[in-house]
Amino acid sequence: MKIARIETFLFDPGTAKNLLFCRVETDSGLHGWGEAYVTPGKEPVIEHLLRHLAQHIIGRDAFSIRHTAQVVFEDFAMRRTSLDLMSAWSAIEIALWDIVAKHANLPLYNLLGGASRERVKVYANGWSSGTETIEQNVERAVKVKEMGYTALKWDPFPGPWRSFIHREDEDHVVRYVRAMRQALGPDFTLLVEVHRRLAPMHAIRVGRRIAEFDIGWYEEPCLCDNIDLVAEVRRALPMPIVTGEAIYSKEGFAAALAARAADILNPDICNCGGVSAMLDIAAMAQPHAVAIAPHNYNSTLVGLAATVHLSALIPNFWIAECFINLQPACDAIAAAPLTVHEGFVDLPTTPGLGIELDVERLRAKPYRDMGPRTGLRSYTEEFPRKHYAVAATRTGY
Repeated sequence: MKIARIETFLFDPGTAKNLLFCRVETDSGLHGWGEAYVTPGKEPVIEHLLRHLAQHIIGRDAFSIRHTAQVVFEDFAMRRTSLDLMSAWSAIEIALWDIVAKHANLPLYNLLGGASRERVKVYANGWSSGTETIEQNVERAVKVKEMGYTALKWDPFPGPWRSFIHREDEDHVVRYVRAMRQALGPDFTLLVEVHRRLAPMHAIRVGRRIAEFDIGWYEEPCLCDNIDLVAEVRRALPMPIVTGEAIYSKEGFAAALAARAADILNPDICNCGGVSAMLDIAAMAQPHAVAIAPHNYNSTLVGLAATVHLSALIPNFWIAECFINLQPACDAIAAAPLTVHEGFVDLPTTPGLGIELDVERLRAKPYRDMGPRTGLRSYTEEFPRKHYAVAATRTGY
């Protein structure tokens, strides 16, 4: 069964970024869907790379997924990796697994060894866009709880991102986390995102101050390119430390595990290399007693479906991410949308990923150029606290 065609679709869901899907067709008539991780403003860059990569993959055996991954790394990328490359390849790789599972007439999780659980627990993200005050976001968080979610994630730091912050920034975070805990109650799981922004001295200070609010995890406190910084924070704090969304190779995850940098890894299936890589990363983490909580800043269609299948079969899975602000637009282009009920997603039972996209509806909402997401800040927007006034325009999903 040969790969005959690879088509890309940039889709505007009406949020802060477009989504990038790909449809891989074979000479047998089977097709599969994939999705590439994209960041706001770079969607056309990833699409261009995906199309160029596709020229080298068309004509290859659709079953030969792992070998194709190896030659993409060695022959196409000359043994270098990057977010852009791995996002493009992940989309194709996911689509190929969708095809192979359809060929076997099995849901993907059954093809790969069978489910370890009946349903997959997810937490809410993407719920806090466009607000300007702590009070407004607390109101939104309460609505998320009313939707049935028992966990949510958010970044409580004022923008823009910087490594060195002042006491008023720390105080802002403490007020924010305290307000969330008071509003949501003691049994709700609060997951704090830091987005790699802090130097260890600030990450540790803030972490110690918010520990009293029973934080479910502290995600990416420092830049993981120097994984020892993350490990330093983990040694100093009582709450679980997460890293992984900005690691795009198995070598990077191996380094994180060797450094004992995290209690939980959060690889993203749409940028870490796809299905095979996610399985490998989870297997690497298991003997270290490290959990997997897949990152998923992707659609509630392909990205979430692939995440759910892998989460179903990974023994050391803990929780997965769901961007709830993307769901209305994604449901509108899905033949059978995935549904979240009381914070869980039931496993698909149809062959492959168990999802199908309506191509005409996809094409009806093409790429939307939203201009610079944040612009580049001026030195006049640094200290003192001028960045509070522009924070609402520089953050959000």
